[in-house]
Amino acid sequence: MSKYTAEEQLERRITHKFRKGSGDYQLLEDGDDILIALSGGKDSLALVELMGRQAKIYKPRIRVRAIHVKMRNVPYEIDLDYLENFCAQHGVSLIVKEGEFDAETDTRKSPCFLCSWNRRKILFATALELGCNKIALGHHMDDILSTLLMNITFQGAFSSMPPRLVMRKFAMTIIRPMCLVSECDLKELAELHNYQKQKKNCPYEEHSHRSDMEGILNQLEKMNPKARYSLWNSMTNIQQDMLPQEMNVENKA
Repeated sequence: MSKYTAEEQLERRITHKFRKGSGDYQLLEDGDDILIALSGGKDSLALVELMGRQAKIYKPRIRVRAIHVKMRNVPYEIDLDYLENFCAQHGVSLIVKEGEFDAETDTRKSPCFLCSWNRRKILFATALELGCNKIALGHHMDDILSTLLMNITFQGAFSSMPPRLVMRKFAMTIIRPMCLVSECDLKELAELHNYQKQKKNCPYEEHSHRSDMEGILNQLEKMNPKARYSLWNSMTNIQQDMLPQEMNVENKA
């Protein structure tokens, strides 16, 4: 019989995967000044909690702050008092920024893309203004694997969202410290810690292929309980000799 309760086991499991992901991919380093993107969803709330806890540990010595970007022309309800209190509870200061976009005049991309692009623009600008060297995003293992399947299916490319991405145009590194944490564990954590669910009423929100891929992941896991880990390991176990190789033109005859 385990000496830990189910709740304690959950928190230990999430903390272990958070620290393992951070260590394996060198996401947290001494002297880091990190800006956390806080949308208000369960994933970003969990990231604030985990990063706030990590910042209290002596090594590595890191500084963490959070930012919430609100788009003025997208109607949704966010409880800023709750976000501020939540961040304060975990020793993280919160910055709130506002922006907007015009979906009617800029028709080159979908409104969802424009909203996301403008949010990221404000996120990067604020991080640079504050002197941060890293931006932390709340993507978890399921997000990364869903992106892998989407890129294979729709882009014909074997790629995903890396745990650590050094930007070429900016002196900034994107990190995903929850890269090894599963979504089901984060859902349990949100219920256990009573995360307040924010209300959304976005006119541009629609069904996406990402939710389809999440269903496929669940189906694969029914066939193989270790499917998620096999997919994850496949990204670093590419056997080139067993894949199609293009030949030179002169050798094709």
